[in-house]
Amino acid sequence: MEKQQLLHKLCLTNLLPLAFLGDSVHTMFVRERILQTNDNKMTNYHTAAASFCKASAQRQTLERLQPLLNEQEKEIVRRARNAHPKHSAKNASSHDYAQATAFEALIGYLYLSENSQRLEQFLEISMQKE
Repeated sequence: MEKQQLLHKLCLTNLLPLAFLGDSVHTMFVRERILQTNDNKMTNYHTAAASFCKASAQRQTLERLQPLLNEQEKEIVRRARNAHPKHSAKNASSHDYAQATAFEALIGYLYLSENSQRLEQFLEISMQKE
């Protein structure tokens, strides 16, 4: 199944699989950037990556992205935020977790829609410290 078909299928149903994919895309992007910029200690890699991948950081990124979103992206975010995952976050509030899920679904959506310029823009924003 090609990416566009998969995207269409997922958008018709539950968006949590988009968040599952988006989490992987975001984490890989963050880790690659961390490897390019940090020293070579594994502890430092993990700590640095976690600071961008934790739910509260993803919530903050989504807040910064809100003014940039088009209508389709806003709809993806809304639906993913309101989805009901079967589990809850260990180290995050339910609000942060819902917002982080929405951010991850947005990243998954952009990845599958093959909108690489928009995806890259949003991933770059996710690496900015406030």
